[in-house]
Amino acid sequence: MPQHIFIKDIVIILLVSLPIIYFFKKINIPSILGFLVAGLIIGPYGFKLIADIQNIKAMAEVGVMLLLFTIGLEVSLTRLVKMKKMLFYAGGLQIVITITISSFILYLFKIPFNQAVFYGMLVSLSSTAIVLKLLSDRNELETPQGKISLVILIFQDLAVVPMIILIPVMGGSENFTIGKILLQLLYAFASVGVIVVLAKLLMPKILHQLVRLRIREALTVGTIMLLLGTAYLTHAIGLSFAIGAFIAGLILSESDYSHQITAEILSFKDVFNSIFFVSVGLLLNLQFVVDYFFLLLAVTAGIIILKSSIITVLIKVMKYPLRIAVMTGLVLSQVGEFSFVLSQAGLRFNLINLNFYNAFLASSIFTMLLTPFFIKLAPALGFKIGDISLPQKKQDKNNLSGHVIIVGFGLNGKNLARVLKETGISYIVIEMNPETFKQEKEKGERIIFGDVIREGILHVAGLERASVIVYAISDPVASRRGLQIAKKINPNVYAIIRTRYTSEIDDLINLGADEVIPEEFETSLQIFSKVLEKFHIPLNIIMKQVSLLRGESYNLMRLETGGVNSLVNIDELLAAGLTETFYVSEDNVHAGENMRELDLRALTGATIIAIVRGEKTITNPVSEEKILPHDTIVITGTHKTVDDAINYLNGGEK
Repeated sequence: MPQHIFIKDIVIILLVSLPIIYFFKKINIPSILGFLVAGLIIGPYGFKLIADIQNIKAMAEVGVMLLLFTIGLEVSLTRLVKMKKMLFYAGGLQIVITITISSFILYLFKIPFNQAVFYGMLVSLSSTAIVLKLLSDRNELETPQGKISLVILIFQDLAVVPMIILIPVMGGSENFTIGKILLQLLYAFASVGVIVVLAKLLMPKILHQLVRLRIREALTVGTIMLLLGTAYLTHAIGLSFAIGAFIAGLILSESDYSHQITAEILSFKDVFNSIFFVSVGLLLNLQFVVDYFFLLLAVTAGIIILKSSIITVLIKVMKYPLRIAVMTGLVLSQVGEFSFVLSQAGLRFNLINLNFYNAFLASSIFTMLLTPFFIKLAPALGFKIGDISLPQKKQDKNNLSGHVIIVGFGLNGKNLARVLKETGISYIVIEMNPETFKQEKEKGERIIFGDVIREGILHVAGLERASVIVYAISDPVASRRGLQIAKKINPNVYAIIRTRYTSEIDDLINLGADEVIPEEFETSLQIFSKVLEKFHIPLNIIMKQVSLLRGESYNLMRLETGGVNSLVNIDELLAAGLTETFYVSEDNVHAGENMRELDLRALTGATIIAIVRGEKTITNPVSEEKILPHDTIVITGTHKTVDDAINYLNGGEK
């Protein structure tokens, strides 16, 4: 009977979740929030469709383990080393300062020190799942605020591991003394170290044997066995299941099979994680929310203001523009999913009482629900505050004229600068990443630090006398705003702007862009060019089509009926003559035959007009001339005859 109730609960969760997820998708809100709302509706404090949540909690625990496991799989030590400064400055200081200030405030309200620190830990974490989903949907992952947010979120996810280790220490029944804390921490980290060493020795060997079986199910089952086995081992020595899951993921991430493992586990993770978020919603006491609604609003506002303020100040201290700092602060102002994991662990170790738990749960869900609106509000607020922060005019100190302004010095900006330098065209770069600015300045680049939306920065770059301005940044909002300001200062400047999608071309042209380069479209051009090359379509025909499509501002591919008229003359083009080369390998079936024996013209219609042999070129070879290994044959004819000739030379039928 209990198992039947368990199945009924799962059916109810799925039945209620599906329409809610569909609705949230329609209004562009992450499905995670839909799961939280579903939990509120069906839980013991809602319509009581699910009254006993112990079974759901067990499945949620599996969801947490899979979440930590996949984070371990995705951690790249090489990548972390490359961004260590941002990781430890922004991520580390954000965690430390948030915990310190939160603990101090709570300690003033007579909350025991260990509990105050624990509450600070809960507040310090943000939601990786929600933030990355929203930024990805808005095409802002590659923007400055997107990159900084990602780094801080990575550090927060990693910080969960020592936090989980600390919870049993902080919740111990003995006196909370520094000596005992250090002793227990030493035991915890030593235990983790031993498990890591054992896992590193055994896991790769076990995984290799599983792969050698060449059975897909064996790899899946074996991976879950390693995950759960390591999790149980850490649990057996007094730590949490989640720590073991993270260790398993971290060790397996160094394996050559990590990508396949991620693919196999991903579907399981999504299912169990959805149940985890539903379980969080199930736990929220709606009556408590009604009774203390205004207090909860105040707590929610306090969390948002505290976190966004700390992050804004940190990013500004790191010399980023105030606009970026404000936007990053708003993006990360919510409480994260791992805070729910920590809070439930805190309940077990008496670090949080039921009333505080309900208050934390409600305010955290409120911050999550507000996140989509904050991310939409962030650009406008960032621009507004950025306009106030600095004077609008700066003195133009460069003597450039007729030059190119490059906005952003990433891969595209650097490639453009290299070409301009080689051709002798003068340019100046605007960059707002302080690290990039410092490095390139030391290399002697003509580069200025600043935000392209600032009129003063554009004056310093000499926009009034510039011929071209190129927006090579991955920040669509800043590009649009910067384009408008640039055209207001110098309507005659030729503005080239990159965008990700072809659907944005018309809007950018209306804003004043003279040339729009959509990455989506350029990728499609590269794809069809490579496909046509594979089928021996002449290069001049490929380039003609590419030029035609680009020359009409990409309209032909953007329109549903586009592309047909542009390509109707391809048969005529293909009928024209072309020249192709063919290299004769040592094992070619025709090596050693003479021209008469080969009889290529009679069999295919194509003509051999020359043979290149080393440094010697034999033009119009006679019938007795042999085809030797390592020769390069020059063939002419129509597209069809040349294609047939190459097929025949490769050993195909006559």
